[in-house]
Formats: sequence, C-alpha cells, structure tokens
Amino acid sequence: MSKVKYYYDPDTLSYRKIEPKKSRRYRNIGFFLLGSALFGLFGLILLLNTNIVNTPRELSLSREVKNYELQFELLNKKMQQIEEVLANIEDRDNNIYRLYFEANPIPEEQRRAGFGGINRYKSLEGFNNSQMIIATTKRLDIIKKQMAIQSKSLEEIAVLAKEKEKLLAAIPAIQPINNEDLTRMASGFGWRSDPFTKARKMHRGMDFTAPKGTPVYASGDGKVVRADNNSSGYGKHIRIDHGYGYLSLYAHLSKYNVKRRQKVKRGDLIGFVGSTGRSEAPHLHYEVRKDKQHINPINFYYGNLTLKEFQNMLKYANQENQSLD
Repeated sequence: MSKVKYYYDPDTLSYRKIEPKKSRRYRNIGFFLLGSALFGLFGLILLLNTNIVNTPRELSLSREVKNYELQFELLNKKMQQIEEVLANIEDRDNNIYRLYFEANPIPEEQRRAGFGGINRYKSLEGFNNSQMIIATTKRLDIIKKQMAIQSKSLEEIAVLAKEKEKLLAAIPAIQPINNEDLTRMASGFGWRSDPFTKARKMHRGMDFTAPKGTPVYASGDGKVVRADNNSSGYGKHIRIDHGYGYLSLYAHLSKYNVKRRQKVKRGDLIGFVGSTGRSEAPHLHYEVRKDKQHINPINFYYGNLTLKEFQNMLKYANQENQSLD
C-alpha cells in the first residue's frame, strides 16, 4: 500500500493531502519499466554466454557432440590399424611379390601422393570441430587411394602369376627342414656374432639346428649345379639353380642324396644335416640368392609354414645372437 503524504496549510490551520502530479507518476513508471528491461536483457546475455543454465535441447546436443568426438576417436584408431595392415601388404608387394615376378616396385611417392588442385574440404570448414573432421577425412581419403593402388597392383601380380607357373614352382618357397625334425631356428639373416672370432659379421643365411642325419629337402624346382666340398667354410654343400636368377645353398651336410646336373623338384630329399666345414655344431646353413645377391630366406617360407609357425620363426630370426658358422 502506497504511503499518503500530507502538508500543513496555515491559512486553514489544517493538514491537506498531497496529490502527486500525473507526469511524475508516469515518469516513475517509465524508469521502472526501463530498469526492468535493462536488467532482463543483461540476464539474458549472461545466460546465453555461460553454461550456468542449459536447456534440455542444449544438454542433448552437448551429449551428441561428445558422442561424435568419441566415434571420431574410435574411427581414427581403426584407420591406424588399417594403415598398419596396408603398410605390411605394401612391403610384401614391393619386396616379395614383385620381386618374385621381376616387376618394378611401386614408388613410395606414388603410394603416398596427396591430392592437389582445389580445396576438397572447404565445405567442412567453419565448424567447432572442423580441424578434427578435416584431418580424419583426409586420412580416410589417403587410405582409400592407397587401397586402390594396392588393389591394382595385386591384380597385376595375379596376371603375372598366371603367366609364370613355372616360376612359382621354381622359387625356393619351403623350409628345407621339416618342423618336426627341427631342434630350433638358431640364427637368422643379418649381423651376428661369429662363433669362432666373436666378431660381429654379416650372416647371409639362416641356421637350422637339427640332429646329424636329419633329412634336407629342396626348397624349389631346379637343377643341382654343385654337390661338393670345394667351397671354403661351407663343407659338404649343395647348390640348386632354380632359374629366373634364383639359387639356393645347403651347407655343412653329412652326405648327399643327389648328384651334380641332377634335376630336382620342390620337396625332394637332397642330403642330410651334418657339421662339416666351418661349423660349431650339427646344423643346416641355408641361403637364397637372386641375381647373385643374398636375400633373407625368411621371406620365402609361404609354402609349408602356418601363420603361427612363421611368426615364431620371425621372432627368433630377428634376434641378434651368435651364428653356428
């Protein structure tokens, strides 16, 4: 209830009620409404620019954005796995498959080439998460391009394979000692410690430890070009020319089961494990050469090893230990 004000009238010797002017009343009402409007506007601006109060829709959108960010993170992890698998396929394509078929490797710059010309991702700019979206989209586009190149390469390899069945039979593609006869894979291809001098030197083959007399098999079709004891360090050894520039060597044998100029098939028994020549213990030293260059034999065991057996062999072959010859 508003207060009523009075004033003393000396003429009438009485108190009279003060009547407020209408203009002042309207001015007060105007000031009140203006102050209320300004306060409301300030409060609205504050609410719109802070997270103090969120509407149900804003909360829903915030959860949706966080879910999208999580999905992008999972997508990037999956793409990383795809990239690792693709890199392994590309490495095998260049260093094994194309080597088999004497095809030129695909240049790295061709596999990793980007996208030139106009900005392909302009439509993705201007959003809060534009950088993340553009980076993920670019990564996905590069993977798609690499897969297209690899798919085309494998199609080319398939054509070469059909044309070169003899080459496939000739390539030294199996382990020369059966796994059930194998004691262990003693030493792989690469720099190893010499058992006699203890110096670090290049070991150009693989050493398979097995009891003396263990059968040794030809790793591919070909012709025996040497079966003798006339090469320093190798002792009794056999060399098989597989054609197409491939040659396999089996050293430190105890005896032979083939003769020079004899033709053999993959899997034929050619000799027996021994310790002749420069050898510390009974084992088979096995080499593969292509155009007179030594190649890591572990890349050629696709013919008779399971994936688990190959992985175990790869683990031991990569250990830089002491060779047996």
